[in-house]
Amino acid sequence: MKAELAAPGGHSRILGVGAYRPRRIVGNAELCRHIDSSDEWIRSRTGIVTRRWADPDETLGVMAEQAASKAIAAAGIGPLDVTCVIAATFTHLMQTPAIATEIAHRLGATRAAGFDVSAGCAGFVHGVVLASDAVRARGGHVLVVGVERMSDILDLTDRSTAFIFGDGAGAVVVGPGDEPGIGPAVWGADGSQADAIRQSVPWDALKKDPGHPFPALRQDGQRVFRWAVYEMAAVGRRALDAAGVAPQDLDAFIPHQANERIIDSMTRSMGLPPGVAVAKDIVTAGNTSGASVPLAMDALLASGGAGSGDTALLLGYGAGLSYAAVVATLP
Repeated sequence: MKAELAAPGGHSRILGVGAYRPRRIVGNAELCRHIDSSDEWIRSRTGIVTRRWADPDETLGVMAEQAASKAIAAAGIGPLDVTCVIAATFTHLMQTPAIATEIAHRLGATRAAGFDVSAGCAGFVHGVVLASDAVRARGGHVLVVGVERMSDILDLTDRSTAFIFGDGAGAVVVGPGDEPGIGPAVWGADGSQADAIRQSVPWDALKKDPGHPFPALRQDGQRVFRWAVYEMAAVGRRALDAAGVAPQDLDAFIPHQANERIIDSMTRSMGLPPGVAVAKDIVTAGNTSGASVPLAMDALLASGGAGSGDTALLLGYGAGLSYAAVVATLP
């Protein structure tokens, strides 16, 4: 680790990462059959070239199990060593039980607690923060899974959302470390703008009118874009300051994969030097919401853009409008 991360109490760190990407690759041309757009426009506005959409057999539980199994193996532990499972998702279309309990069962993590975090695209980083605190307070190993089937809640005729989102799962294991590996969290929410990303109607609309269209994701893209560009760079800088890490000491920046232009703007605004590896998984995966940060982390490590022991800034933001940022040592 090139810069020590300040952390109270005991130490925690990310020990392993894993990912699962659905089989089906969906190009921009396919989506343009439903909306008035073009491949060139989508690429220029978002950076997205393709995204993955899950087939019916690639359920949240199946995708999460695949990603989590890889993370557990990479961490050098077994399922029975997992003491808690935290699932970051908002596309689990059952109010109860939590998908985390299904994930634990699938893995054979029979000693683990399990609960879900619903913070939209910021959910995974929230989960890492909670996992770090749990490990420092109680020890053990916490599995954090970001898993989404965004294709289930899309209106393919909605030009503001149809081409943006993809499906997938990413996971990390957080466990004890010999030195600080996860810094202090900077998180919050601007509830005054909660309607900027929202469900079209509540679930009880279907109870009142069974013929009502299925609830779909709605987004005020320009509003979210402006908020992210101007506010999230400041959040990233605060997370660096809280961890005692200067921009020149950072090895990698792994933000939520919402839009390539937002990523580029944040990178410039934070004054990150050219040597910092910036994750851009959005180009081939689209916006996978709560799964985007771990998927981007896995891809960056697999490509050699970042390496084990590197210092990375993780930053998630989305519905709520909620956000969370933390500096962490990569596994």
